[in-house]
Amino acid sequence: MDITDLQNRLRDFAAARDWDPYLTPKNLAMALVVESAELVEIFQWKTAEESQQLSPEDHQHLGEEIADVLMYLLQIADRAGVDVPMAVERKIAMNARKYPAPTA
Repeated sequence: MDITDLQNRLRDFAAARDWDPYLTPKNLAMALVVESAELVEIFQWKTAEESQQLSPEDHQHLGEEIADVLMYLLQIADRAGVDVPMAVERKIAMNARKYPAPTA
């Protein structure tokens, strides 16, 4: 997955529709929360086992909601000037220090 390419495509998509004035980090973060809730809704009232064996329709819906969440995250990062790969690598390293793997 080429994050820069996706961000460029999302930027072009928004520009072609004159959405740029609305795509502020604040607005995008609020939209992200809504999409995250739609993602959670797929699993609402399902048992742990049921959540691991979704119907084909629910599985497709899950993919669509994951895509929405990812696209909003990428747009927030793009508009706020956050280098996503660098941020992820830094966070993984921080988590490794905070939660070291047990040694045998």
